[in-house]
Amino acid sequence: MSETTSTLSPTVDDRLIVSVGRVAHGGHCVARHDGRVIFVRHAIPGETVEIVLTEQGDDAKFWRGDVVRVVEASPERVTHFWPEADALRAGARHAYPIGGAEFGHVSRTGQLALKTAVVREQLERLGGLSSEAVDELFAAGVEDVDAAGNAEQKSGMGWRTRVGFAVTTAGKLGMHAHRSHTILPIQEMPLAVPAINDLRLWEIDFTGIDRIEVAAPANGSGVLVLLAPVHGLSDKAAGAAVKRVARALAALETAPSVARWNPENSAIEVINGRGWVKETTDDHEFRVTGDGFWQIHRNAPKVLTDAALGYLLQGGFLNDGADVADLYAGAGLFTAPLADAVGEDGSVLSVEGSPGTSRDARKNLHASAHVEILQGRVEKILGTQSRASQSAAGQRRQFDAVVLDPPRAGAGKAVVRALVATTPSAIAYVSCDPAAFARDVKYFANAGWKVEKLRAFDLYPHTHHVETVALLVPASKVTITE
Repeated sequence: MSETTSTLSPTVDDRLIVSVGRVAHGGHCVARHDGRVIFVRHAIPGETVEIVLTEQGDDAKFWRGDVVRVVEASPERVTHFWPEADALRAGARHAYPIGGAEFGHVSRTGQLALKTAVVREQLERLGGLSSEAVDELFAAGVEDVDAAGNAEQKSGMGWRTRVGFAVTTAGKLGMHAHRSHTILPIQEMPLAVPAINDLRLWEIDFTGIDRIEVAAPANGSGVLVLLAPVHGLSDKAAGAAVKRVARALAALETAPSVARWNPENSAIEVINGRGWVKETTDDHEFRVTGDGFWQIHRNAPKVLTDAALGYLLQGGFLNDGADVADLYAGAGLFTAPLADAVGEDGSVLSVEGSPGTSRDARKNLHASAHVEILQGRVEKILGTQSRASQSAAGQRRQFDAVVLDPPRAGAGKAVVRALVATTPSAIAYVSCDPAAFARDVKYFANAGWKVEKLRAFDLYPHTHHVETVALLVPASKVTITE
């Protein structure tokens, strides 16, 4: 397939006119044709649209399609803000749109409504909650975290502090089409904070580079660009490509730090500047290695720590001297305020699977003697009886409260089982995937736990992603109300 047009070459049979049904998790809406389920991107429930089939087959359980023409539009439909991501403009030239802004054709209020519907549906279908329970827990729906921002931020732009790019065969900055190896050149990234667009990376020749990761902390402390050379290049050729791009970046008025990066083993070789960025919250400063994890929305650190720790503090679970855990702890976003909350008489266990990110946590929390940092799989560390994890009586360590912030796949049955065995009084669960969260809610329910409180935040405007924060407690426990 061509990198710039990715011709679909539709025939008569490739195009259908369908009525669009409910929104589904993953950025699709559900349509049906002759009894066949079709997951349609770039549609809105209630519309009539013409689609081009992108995945089909007589034996397939369902088909996939992209909207190429709107026959009857929803009142929530708006002109897409990003031409390269607009399915209608791409369809007109028989091409794919880039991924990453699949809700850009929907008004901001419409996006919140769609995401609210998805969270509700997942909790009921996968989580096993009744519609009445969801009504009570989730009356506020998905919250807009940009409502108090400037005009650009209110429109859902300029929020990403981290962006990954691909490179076309012509050496141009690009992004992938959805579910495709096709790379399309881009001339802007409207969702990124201004510091990333100010680099004007689309003007640079990236020949010899396979991936580019850019981190631009919202505090303005400096931009870092990671360059991953094309796999298979000789070390000499790869080094030459990185140095050539680094020189181009160094010539910029706002020159970033640059590092050569190997995604396979997270090895980072600093070319100029530094191989890490400085992230900050109201009360703490964090060093985050170039490929380490940090929340990507500029407001996310505050929004999520306020919500998760707010639940635990309001419920009385973070008293001075408490024993708590931060699981999938990253560089310490939640660990640091947990350590403050429980004081030196308390203890905090930080568990992170990534070696590099766990090293970041050690650097960030080295002055907190009551914080123990362990690197490894959460379920294994919770299940061990090592000296560090035993109580004075030699029993498995128990916790008063836990912050659980797993990756997109969720915690899973093994982690839930191991976590429940530590008998915490409450768990603040932070999730970036409603389906994975709902599945874990079911696992917790089977273990005798329930969702006590729930909030959801639109930390990914113009995409289908949504972040949820929940308070889980044993089903027999009554917590302190606000």
